[in-house]
Amino acid sequence: MKIDIENLKKKILYRSQYRGTREMDKLLFSFVSKYIDKMDEIKLQNLEKFLKNDDEDLYKFYNGIIKRLKYEDNYILKLFKDFNYK
Repeated sequence: MKIDIENLKKKILYRSQYRGTREMDKLLFSFVSKYIDKMDEIKLQNLEKFLKNDDEDLYKFYNGIIKRLKYEDNYILKLFKDFNYK
C-alpha cells in the first residue's frame, strides 16, 4: 500500500506539537520540524513510532538520565540525542 507522505508528515508534526506537556511540545516540535523534510518514507514511519514513546522517557533520554529507549532506530535516536534545542 502506498503511503501519502504529506499526510504522514502532517500527522507527525501534529503529534510532535501536542504532547501534553509544554516543554515536550516545544522540544519535539522543534526537533521534528528541523529533520522531517530530510527523511524518506521509512525514516518518517520510524519517526512516527519514535513519537509513541512516553514524554517522560523521551525527556530522560534527551537529558541523559536514561541511556536507552524502547525503540529500534538508532538514526533517529542519535538525531534526537544530538539535537540542540534553544
